[in-house]
Amino acid sequence: MDLTFNVAGKSVVLIVKSVVVAGWTARDGDAVQHHIDELADLGIAPPSQVPLYYRVAHTLLTQNDTIEVLGDGSSGEVEPLLIKSNGKTYFGLASDHTDRDLEVHSVAASKQACAKPIAAALWDFDEIKDHLDDITLKCWIEENGREILYQAGTLSSIRPLAELCEGAGFSDGTAMLCGTFPAIGSVRPANSYRMEMSDPRSGKAIALSYGVSTLPLIS
Repeated sequence: MDLTFNVAGKSVVLIVKSVVVAGWTARDGDAVQHHIDELADLGIAPPSQVPLYYRVAHTLLTQNDTIEVLGDGSSGEVEPLLIKSNGKTYFGLASDHTDRDLEVHSVAASKQACAKPIAAALWDFDEIKDHLDDITLKCWIEENGREILYQAGTLSSIRPLAELCEGAGFSDGTAMLCGTFPAIGSVRPANSYRMEMSDPRSGKAIALSYGVSTLPLIS
């Protein structure tokens, strides 16, 4: 699949053939356990190993401003995104939108059930790799008619990306979502998401916003 991105003001077309969703990637073991416990409250079984690499269809990646989901049991998560194409690595922003109802039965199936929104802008990974821990990610959701902060953290909370790449077998033509932070409050659905990734050294930022259109569950 060909995807067009803005990289330093230039339009770049990248070929993505496979997508990996890295889960349970927190650097702090207590944070990993917090997320496991958080999902256990929803009836979701713990992972077989930490971290864990889920494979999903590359066609799930989307730059559309709206995604369609089945039922009202899904939610998004702000995540750093890595893409390797033509031997070069790029860094961006994504949402691992997941069907939480299906997650109770199979985490792998729940990852495959929803589109994965990605921002239209990317950074050259080489330009930020020496200060990755400083990169900040935030997510806001619409709830009860107002926007509230849902997630926030820095990459210092996520395992080193080089380690994740090695574990995932990060090869040319691969995109990888690299993990997230605990939700503020609880994991829950929302009608819209606004996400931002910022680099305090350069002052640059990447934004991602999308809405959720719910399809009815028909039996």
